[in-house]
Formats: sequence, structure tokens, C-alpha cells
Amino acid sequence: MPKSTASIVTPLRAQLDQLAIFEPTDLPVISLYLNMQPDQHGRTQVGSFLKKTFSERQKTFASGTPERESFDQDVQRINAFVAEDVKRSANGLCIFACHGTGLFETVQLSAPLADHGLFIGAVPHLYPLARVNDQYPRYAALLADTNSARLFVFSLGVTESQREVRNLKTRKTSMGGWSQARYQRHTENFHLQHMKEVVDMLDRVVREEAIDHIVVSCDDVTKPLLANELPKHLSEKIVDIVPMDIKAPEHEVLRLTLEALRANDAKTDQESVEAMIGAWRAAGLAVAGPEDTLEALQMGQVEELIITATPGALRPELGDELVTKAHATSARIRFIENSDLLSEVGGVGALLRFRI
Repeated sequence: MPKSTASIVTPLRAQLDQLAIFEPTDLPVISLYLNMQPDQHGRTQVGSFLKKTFSERQKTFASGTPERESFDQDVQRINAFVAEDVKRSANGLCIFACHGTGLFETVQLSAPLADHGLFIGAVPHLYPLARVNDQYPRYAALLADTNSARLFVFSLGVTESQREVRNLKTRKTSMGGWSQARYQRHTENFHLQHMKEVVDMLDRVVREEAIDHIVVSCDDVTKPLLANELPKHLSEKIVDIVPMDIKAPEHEVLRLTLEALRANDAKTDQESVEAMIGAWRAAGLAVAGPEDTLEALQMGQVEELIITATPGALRPELGDELVTKAHATSARIRFIENSDLLSEVGGVGALLRFRI
């Protein structure tokens, strides 16, 4: 399953792309990542982390310098935002700030961040946020039976929209002969019409909201009915069919369908890496290794960056530079969970749009 496409620009992707073209500056650019989930005592530990970390980093800037002034102004504004403007529903918070350049960008996420982190450099540090964007993709989840259907659009771990189709439930009958045959035809026609309504709804949502991936849940009776009505352009987007109660609560639908997406990712990660390495070995439209991949990104050649999801597998700051340049050039990004798959090429490679 391709995890992202250049044609689908979600709000977070647009924000990442904008941050990626930030011009380097001599002033400190703060990239702050906060895990806002409470611990077992109901506290986030955010306050103590900010106080300790800001105090340590402040000492690295000499008093009276433009760098120190910009940093101190950012710290004041960040502390005020964390205290007053964070949504209760936020599980993750990202802030990018540089007072001297006017940068102050915030991203509040329902999806959690792994840990707190503060990065200071000449440009925003985007690798962790791009990673979240990959971990919690935008997709549709369809639950259907012979008389009802529920359709969700999920993104970044929350429900973007929900729709339903409900029709009268047909009842079983013990009639025999011609009456039974007529009733059977009536029931089949009813189910067929219901499934057409469901597929029409799915088609409309997929088209209007530019959905690329669909997870389906239906019983054995509904499955062939749905398959017969699905046009090719929709059936090709189905990632998996998972067992689930049609009345499953929303959070359970999200959990099970996201698990299905990630299981599929694990399978297709290996296929993508093998295809990239095969094309590279054959001198085709691919490059492998940090240096060649970075050069291809700088030249605007990269169609899809294929990079390890373990930043420690790359030299310091390289992963962030690669991800930033991919966003700046509208390249797709695919994070590979199993770092062993990319170990022989230094943790990164890319599929190319063209060769120079």
C-alpha cells in the first residue's frame, strides 16, 4: 500500500510543506515536540520538561545578543501558548518558533507523540512530525451488512467524517412454492439496491475527499454482494477486509482498521524496498544510500523517498534534512518500520521521476 501520494495534500502535509521551505537563519529556530498524554497520575510532566530544557538551552546563547533575545521571546510565547491555548483533546503538540523571523507555527494532534523533544537549529526539525503523518494516514473504513452501512473517514487518529445508510431489514419466511420464490427475488432485489446505495456513498466520499485507502468489514453474506457492485477504481483501493460487528463503537473501528493498515504496510514495505533496490542495481529510476539520495532530492528528481523509521540508523540530522527536502519538492515519503530492510544501503533510497 502506498502510504502517501503527492496528489493528496492533507492540512498537515500542507503545513509540513510550508515549514520545509523556511529559509535557514543564524537565529535559533525552536522545534518543540510534546507528548500531552497524562501519566498514571493524570499529569503530563510538560511543565517540568520545559522549565529544565529551556533553562539549559538558554545558557548556550550569550546575553545581549540577537540570538538570546529571539530565544527568550520564543520561550515566553511558547510557555503562554502551552498554559492557555492547548486543546484538551490534544495528545501531541508541536511548536516551531523563531521570533527574529516571525515564525510561530503550532500543530495540535489527537495522535500521540512518543516523547518530549526540543531541537534548535537553522531550520525547523520535521522528521518526528513527518513520521506521525505517516503512522496515522488518512483513509476510509466501511462497515456493511445487507440492510445498513457505516462509513468513516479517519485521519491522524481521529474521525474526520461519518455517514450511514439504513434500509428496512428483510425478514425470513417459511412460505413455500411460487410465493417463496417471489419473496426470495424480492429480498435479493432489496439487497442489491441497498448495496448500490452503499457503493454510491463510498464512491462519492472517496472521490470528493481524495481517499486512497479503504478498509472494509462485512459478513459472508454481504461480501459477494459488495464485491459485485464495486467498480475497479474502488476495489483497487481496498487494503483489507476485517471481521467486526456492524455496531462496533467508533474507537474500536478506528483501532481495528488502523491495525489492518499497519499490517498491510509491513507486507508492502518489503516489496517497496526490494523494488527500489532492484531498480538501483539495474541503473534504473532509483538511487540508494544517503549521499546519492540527498543529491537527487536537491535536484528535484525524487518521486518517493524511502527512509528508515529509525532515525538513529542515519547519521545525526541527515534524516531530518532528507525529509525536509522531500517535503520542499513535493516528493512522497515512505517510512520503513523494519530498519533491517534498508541496512545494506545506509537506511535510505528513493524512486526517481527522471534521470539527469
